[in-house]
Amino acid sequence: AMRVKEWYGWHFPELVKIVTDNLQYARLILLMGCRENAATTDLVSVLPEDVVDKVKDAAIHSMGVGLTEDDLTNIKSLCEEVIATSEYRGQLFDYLKNRMNAIAPNLTTMVGELVGARLISHAGSLLNLAKAPASTVQILGAEKALFVALKTKAKTPKYGLLYHASLVGQAGVANKGKIARITACQAALATRVDALAENVTGPTIGIAGRENVEYKLRKLESGEIYKSTSQKSGAELSKVTADVAVKKESGLVIPVEKKKKKKKKVLCVD
Repeated sequence: AMRVKEWYGWHFPELVKIVTDNLQYARLILLMGCRENAATTDLVSVLPEDVVDKVKDAAIHSMGVGLTEDDLTNIKSLCEEVIATSEYRGQLFDYLKNRMNAIAPNLTTMVGELVGARLISHAGSLLNLAKAPASTVQILGAEKALFVALKTKAKTPKYGLLYHASLVGQAGVANKGKIARITACQAALATRVDALAENVTGPTIGIAGRENVEYKLRKLESGEIYKSTSQKSGAELSKVTADVAVKKESGLVIPVEKKKKKKKKVLCVD
């Protein structure tokens, strides 16, 4: 596509800024040919009406040089290759989408078809990916940076292939590491369901996992902090302590006595 734009740009340099899509650019050249044919050619089948007017106006005032028949023939052959490659790419993506939805529907729901396929390819198989812990899934694809960080005692990478997942991409710079860790946990669970569960016909745990990550992402982006046990207020801790005391009195909780460690006797020999 870049070769087509470079070659045809000598003839019609203004077209690059008007038509930015590579596929539309190639189809337009095949339909129009030289810029002199823009006024007499119906371009609505390739471009929107507002863009067609801009192309025709630019073709009249263009400062490009002329093209020979050999140049135009070679440019059109390049355009045909661009269109064929784009169509083949679309077919490959449709095939990948269907295969991922059939093999790993939960993982696909979590991280998408392309990232899920890259994770499976990097691990070797779906079963190997299911055996890996969430910490390995998180940095899968960044092994070189990990070993360099361990060797130089620098900070280890926070994400690998998961960086391209939509959930991680939605997070801010400060929260990308946290969201990558949460996404890796849910992706590891989804992969184990896909690999080891029987009769998996569609996404089950993947939908709940994605909703969980999206909820935590909204909380982190809004600035809210999750309260853990160590972050509870004094009133909450006193309430928990009172509940435990009531349970002890009613016999629901059996206190465990701590064993005292015996002191070792040291014999002094004169």
